[in-house]
Amino acid sequence: MQERATAALAAGKTISFVPTMGFLHQGHASLLREGRVQGDLLVLSIFVNPAQFGVGEDFESYPRDLQRDSEIAAENGVDIIFAPTAKEMYPHGYQTYVNVETISLPLCGASRPGHFRGVTTVVAKLFNIVKPTIAFFGEKDFQQLAVIRRMVRDLNMDLKIVGMPTIREDDGLAKSSRNSYLSPEERSAAFCLSRSLAAVSDLYRSGEKDVERLRAGLLEILTSEPLARIDYAEFRDGDSLEELRQADDRTVVALAVRIGSTRLIDNTIIGRGVTWKERC
Repeated sequence: MQERATAALAAGKTISFVPTMGFLHQGHASLLREGRVQGDLLVLSIFVNPAQFGVGEDFESYPRDLQRDSEIAAENGVDIIFAPTAKEMYPHGYQTYVNVETISLPLCGASRPGHFRGVTTVVAKLFNIVKPTIAFFGEKDFQQLAVIRRMVRDLNMDLKIVGMPTIREDDGLAKSSRNSYLSPEERSAAFCLSRSLAAVSDLYRSGEKDVERLRAGLLEILTSEPLARIDYAEFRDGDSLEELRQADDRTVVALAVRIGSTRLIDNTIIGRGVTWKERC
């Protein structure tokens, strides 16, 4: 992979890169399509990264389907699929990790200690291997995107990071590989995430800026769903992820909610409003 990348760059080509854990869906496909437009060589990585899973999490059961992923990659113009093994990425004796500090601590960082150390380590390694000119990440994992942007700035990495909008089902549920875990009843219950984000966006556009009152509107919907258990429901600054008392157009409303045994995340930038087809 490094040899192919070095040769492409030497020939004056640009490299677009979409790092994933596989089990691709239309959210991933949207990143690939944009990567196809913006780069000469389009590289997709597929690697379920053990370093970002904690004890008792779903590393072993995380859905995998390389054949299906390869078909989606071909449909979206991918030139190279880089699919290393865990032993290749973390050989015997491996002991070097990348840690982005403050911005990785709240939200998913608080719920999943060590998660972002695993993310930033593997992404830094992938950047060194693939040598991208530009890399694409979905905004559904907003904190991950913020952490990676911070890492790229702090370590003077020579590439551009592009965040792409969340792709949703018609009812607003954010597309996620983990949606496959949901039973029909749980799938219906998961609608509460997007419904609560739509409601709080409407409340903000009506003039409400106080975060505690906005949070009350958010929690009213989430707590009304019997199958939902809230991990966090937070209002954070879009760059620093610091807590806020007053919302503005760049405030991120971030959710993590367990529906049954499945942990789902979602967010919206409150000033953008809600764009999915069925409003709640």
